[in-house]
Amino acid sequence: MKRILIIDDEQIVLEVLCKILELEGYEVVTAASGDEGIELFAQNPFDLVVTDMVMPGKDGLQTILALRQESPDLAVIAMSGGGTISKERYLAVAGYLDGIVTITKPFSLESITEAVAELLAGGDEER
Repeated sequence: MKRILIIDDEQIVLEVLCKILELEGYEVVTAASGDEGIELFAQNPFDLVVTDMVMPGKDGLQTILALRQESPDLAVIAMSGGGTISKERYLAVAGYLDGIVTITKPFSLESITEAVAELLAGGDEER
């Protein structure tokens, strides 16, 4: 069973994504911050990480870079609903890294499930 780590500071997003991905048959663990996600990943690596880009403390980009130090080929889905700059700019930065699919919030069920299936199968592209 593929293991997925979801990192987001919004509890409702964690709950929704967890339920969607568990129904798809994945083992899902959640973290409410970049630091917590990095700690969980260090304890037991995951096949895929879904992370918000705009979070207090370590933001999504810092989190991705830290995780990639441990696992350079880690598949990642970067999500953003925006912040002090537009969500497209946050996602554009993440999109420059290999193995990352970017998804804007609000997201559709299909965009998440398709991106997860695609990355776990070895492909990557922007949504």
